[in-house]
Amino acid sequence: MTQVIVLPHVELCPDGAVLEIEPGTTVCDGLLQNEIEIEHACEKSCACTTCHVIVREGFDSLNESEEEEDDLLDKAWGLEPQSRLSCQAVVAQTPLVIEIPRYTINMAREGKH
Repeated sequence: MTQVIVLPHVELCPDGAVLEIEPGTTVCDGLLQNEIEIEHACEKSCACTTCHVIVREGFDSLNESEEEEDDLLDKAWGLEPQSRLSCQAVVAQTPLVIEIPRYTINMAREGKH
């Protein structure tokens, strides 16, 4: 199991969390399995940015992002160089520190799809 530290998020994880996630699991699935209800409007199909996270530590251990993910990330609120869509980022053996941004852009809910 890989240790994943989730930094505090006002709504989803007010106190932060230390999780153990099986390598090969996406960050999104790992969060959901541990009752951190990160939004995933496209049902984890890499079609939105609602599951955007910032990987504060361990970024280089994740699988490489595909062009489709990179294109979507350009639309994410609060994009940073260590941003990933959690539905596409696969946990490896290296511990991670994850920040869930305060805001998310949900194009479908906002009628902009």
